[in-house]
Amino acid sequence: MLRLSIVQLTSLCSLVSAFSVSTQSRPLYTMTPPRQQQEDVSFSHVQLYVDKLEDLHVYKQLEGQLNDFYSKSKPSLSIQEKQALWTTISHNVPVDDAHFPSHSRSVVKQLLAGLNFRVTAARYASDTRSVLVTSKDPHGVQILVTAAAAEESSSDEKKHDFDNEESGGGMFNRANVHRFFAAHGNRQGIAVLGFTADNVERIRDNYMELHPNLIADYDQSNQILEVFAYYQEHGLDEPALADPGTILRFVQKSDDGSSLLTGLQSVSATFPETSQPAYCDHWVSNVHSRTEFMHTLHDTLGFTPKVDFNAGVVAAGEAQIESTVIGNDSTMQTAEKMIALKDQSQVYLPINNALSTVGHVYGFLQEIGQGIQHLASRVDDLVGFVQTANENRMVFGEGFTFLNIPRSYYGILTLTMLTEGIRGDNSDSVTGDCALAIFEALLLGSAMEADGAVSLEASRDDLYTLLRQSLVGESLEEFRRKSDFVLDIILRARYSNLYSLLRDHICDETYIRIVRNKILVDVQGEDLLYQIFTCNILQRNAGDEAPFFEFIQRVCSECLDESGCPRTLRPGCGGFGIRNFLTLFLSIEVSKAMRGVAEAKKAGDSQGLVYSQTMVDYFTAQMNEANPILTRISDAMTEEGHCRDNMMEALAANKLEEVEMWTLRMDAAAKEKEAGNQDLMECSARYNALMKELRMESEKQIE
Repeated sequence: MLRLSIVQLTSLCSLVSAFSVSTQSRPLYTMTPPRQQQEDVSFSHVQLYVDKLEDLHVYKQLEGQLNDFYSKSKPSLSIQEKQALWTTISHNVPVDDAHFPSHSRSVVKQLLAGLNFRVTAARYASDTRSVLVTSKDPHGVQILVTAAAAEESSSDEKKHDFDNEESGGGMFNRANVHRFFAAHGNRQGIAVLGFTADNVERIRDNYMELHPNLIADYDQSNQILEVFAYYQEHGLDEPALADPGTILRFVQKSDDGSSLLTGLQSVSATFPETSQPAYCDHWVSNVHSRTEFMHTLHDTLGFTPKVDFNAGVVAAGEAQIESTVIGNDSTMQTAEKMIALKDQSQVYLPINNALSTVGHVYGFLQEIGQGIQHLASRVDDLVGFVQTANENRMVFGEGFTFLNIPRSYYGILTLTMLTEGIRGDNSDSVTGDCALAIFEALLLGSAMEADGAVSLEASRDDLYTLLRQSLVGESLEEFRRKSDFVLDIILRARYSNLYSLLRDHICDETYIRIVRNKILVDVQGEDLLYQIFTCNILQRNAGDEAPFFEFIQRVCSECLDESGCPRTLRPGCGGFGIRNFLTLFLSIEVSKAMRGVAEAKKAGDSQGLVYSQTMVDYFTAQMNEANPILTRISDAMTEEGHCRDNMMEALAANKLEEVEMWTLRMDAAAKEKEAGNQDLMECSARYNALMKELRMESEKQIE
């Protein structure tokens, strides 16, 4: 039996406690202890710089129309009836949702109509215009949208008494808007990440001592510090110069708990009952040097790495990236679900860098430069939140579209399911001939796509009637004998992959809503994570690289301690979706390839059509092959963390035999994680080679 000394055990516990969620064999980046104590910071706001903002009354008029709609609408109305009601109120004709463009849109109107957010504060002055858009909880997500004002103010603008030129300092400086556009490929974008801090002065001192080149502005009277987030790309022997794009802003916490930013004036806002509050969860950067940004945050704020995704995990064809989640250690402790939802003291900042010269992250850095890839916010009911957003887009002709997730992520019907049954022991199976006949009947009856995706609209009775009328001979007789089993298999196939994770913890209706709204699901231990990603925002032209939003729901397991009291809910429960991290990366590439398919069809380019469709097929196949491997890795990570927690408890109680037992189990889980990681790397390498071969063949044909 393995024998460890107390010194060895203590050292091991310390190491595992810090790095237990790494998805790779090598350790996370070694960092010296921070020279300063970890700073007490929380999420506060983000600031977007856009091409233009309309007069405030335009947004308030839209809000009024939306609120009028909600006062007259009923849940029983169909989409068509709701569209007719909206046309009566707004005089706008419904848009064909199938051709809804996500580019060239006003992000303010998208937030108002799509997510039921509202403008709750504003500042209209001669240099810049700004509106603050929030969810129904003003202490939650705050999106400050700013544009350089036109040379001549409109008469409507002059009616608003928001000309606070002396307040807010650089926060509303026209020169900062121009500087960001110049450094950001002349693109709109997420320009500022804002935090509240207990001691802004000390954070300034940290930067002055260790990273003075990054200090952009310090408003001592209002205690607001602005620093550049990143250094420019540079060689080892070259000076590190600040990248004049993205800003980190630190605002001194107010004694009264007010969340209103200096320089803004509140405006009245009415939220509909269907509006959900949203809270900041994590903000993601694309950078040239991930480690340099990590060291900066470690030096100045005391942040440390939390999760590391290496190239073996995050690879889509030839595109490869690495990503690390860095953040603080929140002291918030609660067993109350709503308190945990609202708390924004746990700061997570995932950081991506490209390892290849193809793919989204590389394209983002080439087109735009370093910057914020996406903002993630959490809500209490993501399924309802997204269903409302999708319905709002169809009814109002405004809002957000979401990344296209292949149905194979959720589950598709296969012949094997029919011939082996749900339990896989042939006890509820049908013969191969009957299975083939069922497949043909479902296809001809438009109840299933060619890839095995069963219609979400088909009911059990619909499928029974279709198969009774379509099958003949022995296949019909076999179906009659086993119709219940067959229908169970067909219906469960719509979400079979999710069912393998969640089993009967959620009902069939919720499963279908998840699939219909293309929500991603992941499991870490007994915690769940729901995720969805919008298509690009702030995008002038289709195909341009641009940021996007993510919305999540963390469903924390409700465990009891030895005394029967609820255990403290862990910040970030549910993790960061190891399965979904790769799915996001692949889905971005799939969406690009699907756009290539549409453009090739429109142009009559048969060669381009074959190339783009093959890319779609490869990315989808990689996703299907990688998903079960990622599930293995995720399960091993969960087991490793479970063993670590139990080992630490045993060590604290001086139960050395239990410590050894949990150490052995933790080691076995780590080996299983490494084996899965190796399989995933081999999968990635195979599709890397396939995609490279496809690209080179296409280049030869062009020549």
